[in-house]
Amino acid sequence: MNFENILTYAENSILIITINRPDKLNALNKKTIDELNKALIEAEKDVAIRVIIITGSGQKAFVAGADISEFAHFSVEQGKALSAEGHKNLFDCIENLSKPVIGAVNGFALGGGLELAMACHLRVASDNAKMGLPEVSLGVIPGYGGTQRLAQLVGKGKAYEMIMTADMITAADALAWGLVNHVTAQETLMTKCLEIAGKIKSKSPTAIASAIRSVNANFKDSVNGFAVEIEEFGKSFGTEDFKEGTTAFLEKRKANFTGK
Repeated sequence: MNFENILTYAENSILIITINRPDKLNALNKKTIDELNKALIEAEKDVAIRVIIITGSGQKAFVAGADISEFAHFSVEQGKALSAEGHKNLFDCIENLSKPVIGAVNGFALGGGLELAMACHLRVASDNAKMGLPEVSLGVIPGYGGTQRLAQLVGKGKAYEMIMTADMITAADALAWGLVNHVTAQETLMTKCLEIAGKIKSKSPTAIASAIRSVNANFKDSVNGFAVEIEEFGKSFGTEDFKEGTTAFLEKRKANFTGK
């Protein structure tokens, strides 16, 4: 599939999606969100893809925010629709994808960019990365899940501080606060992401998908995460991956998971 604002490259069961709007510091606009959605849905269906990495082109920015020019004159209803569509088509889509998504944060991740990174299952940042939610400086709040996922990741107090002050934090602070999993030098960022992806792709895809559903259940209203875990655990026993994993363990060999 050909795209205008993103680049895709797949090798060794890993799909790398690069947001490619360097002249706009990779800012998210409606077309980019739509293209990301299509690429993610396509990857979800592709049995050859085990892990997805999302990054931004260049070394300045992962995603420097949303494209403000698209919504500067929106009405209340248009604003609500913008947020709802973004949640459905990209941010919730990533969080609920059955395949792990790693955010390779190479530079500025601001506003919608940080929200995109937070929707990923794992985050690795370059040491020059700066992160923040500056929306209140524009008279609006984070609208792509930022108020929810930031509090889940760093806690309520730090989330309030970041949102209310609109200050940026460094990669080192993001690591200390639990906002990212790892920090590397810019030149080794993708190497680290590929290393993590390599470990993940050797494991059972069915079990990983179950784990994603179970972890996410804890953050959904009126859903008992423990009950979901019990259900997903039980379902694992009916998969070919479970049979292969346990047989390989008993035979003292490396498992060859098929994702079935």
